[in-house]
Amino acid sequence: MSKPIVAIVGRPNVGKSTLFNKLAGRRLAIVEDTPGVTRDRLYATAEWLGREFLIIDTGGIEPHTDSEMLSHMRAQAEIAIETADVILFVTDMHSGVTAQDSDIAPMLLRSGKPVLLVVNKVDATGATPLEVYDFYSLGLGEIYPVSSVHGHGTGDLLDAVVSHFPDAGDEEDTEDRIPVAVIGRPNVGKSSLVNKILGENRMIVADEAGTTRDAVDSDVDNQWGKYTFIDTAGLRRRSKVEDGVERYSVVRSLAAVERARVAVILIDATAGFTEQDSKVAGYAHEQGKACIIAVNKWDLVEKDDKTMDKERKKLEHDFSFMSYAPIIFISAKTGQRLSKLMEMINYVDGQNAMRITTGVLNGLLADATARVQPPADRGRRLKIYYMTQVSTRPPTFACFVNEKKLFHFSYQRYLENQIRATFGLTGTPVRMVIRERDGRSK
Repeated sequence: MSKPIVAIVGRPNVGKSTLFNKLAGRRLAIVEDTPGVTRDRLYATAEWLGREFLIIDTGGIEPHTDSEMLSHMRAQAEIAIETADVILFVTDMHSGVTAQDSDIAPMLLRSGKPVLLVVNKVDATGATPLEVYDFYSLGLGEIYPVSSVHGHGTGDLLDAVVSHFPDAGDEEDTEDRIPVAVIGRPNVGKSSLVNKILGENRMIVADEAGTTRDAVDSDVDNQWGKYTFIDTAGLRRRSKVEDGVERYSVVRSLAAVERARVAVILIDATAGFTEQDSKVAGYAHEQGKACIIAVNKWDLVEKDDKTMDKERKKLEHDFSFMSYAPIIFISAKTGQRLSKLMEMINYVDGQNAMRITTGVLNGLLADATARVQPPADRGRRLKIYYMTQVSTRPPTFACFVNEKKLFHFSYQRYLENQIRATFGLTGTPVRMVIRERDGRSK
């Protein structure tokens, strides 16, 4: 049985994201004093009275609007409502009951889900302010006054939330899920790709660059396996990150890479390679993640039978620092080669977790050093006593030597290439740790 889902909904700027952070116990949602900051759904796991559940933070609902972005946000909130077991309808005591609140309440009642009316910004302790009682006019029954900033009233609210959960059952084991971060510059089609894989419009897709601001986790089970896709905000150059909202988004995108095992680096085929693409890829490389370079919008490129080979050679040059990463040409819009992408995700994840026995490694080391003698400096020659793998994700190898300063980078690269030639390790970085005989690390 999957974890129960709690959706936090309401009009913009009533404190939904602040309440989300308080209930989740972590600062996960973007919190800014600007209406409409939370655009996509954001998920987090929380626990209360021994029950684990998922909380969904949503963009504000604007029942009647001509704004395309606000319409997208409303659609996202409606999807969250459909998937939720319990709905928290957040209102603002200081604003009182608004016409928007009165329009939203019937929408929530029609869902047939348990709806808990949360009156936020009741920051003072003591007797309940009289203004809170005005919210009974919404016809939703019991009122839960809370302060999402200070945490007042959240315990009673969570007690009520848990009381509406289905009976506890065996929760799905997520350990075998592959976390995949889809990263890249703004407007390269990250959300479109995740939507195509999920088979639903989970992410906002609009022509405006940067519509995804939070990193959003989405579980999917298909014929290729079980995955958690993390659709991240597009990464811009730091000089372009001017407002606080986007600054938080960049930090969260980098954090998403750290949480992932596989990074799909999305490139816009119509725009070509940019310096920022290498910076995005470089972060995933530095974190030791399995990496795939996916060239999106390939359906929009005019091509002949040599176009793909030319583009592949160009990208291999542009991404020379991570030559291990496979390159695939896809279209999130048409679904072109998405099945191949899913197979590739499984493969590079396995390569990132590969473990090689010490005996086999040292057989390779003996052959490699016999073929190309280790370097020497001022009469002293490098001696490599033995090699062993010390960790995975990424595969990390320790070389025990007589003098680590003799172990030139070029020879490290030679040994890495020999390991790759023998064992593959496609799609994953390889780390080399140099230790002298007494065990000191480089």
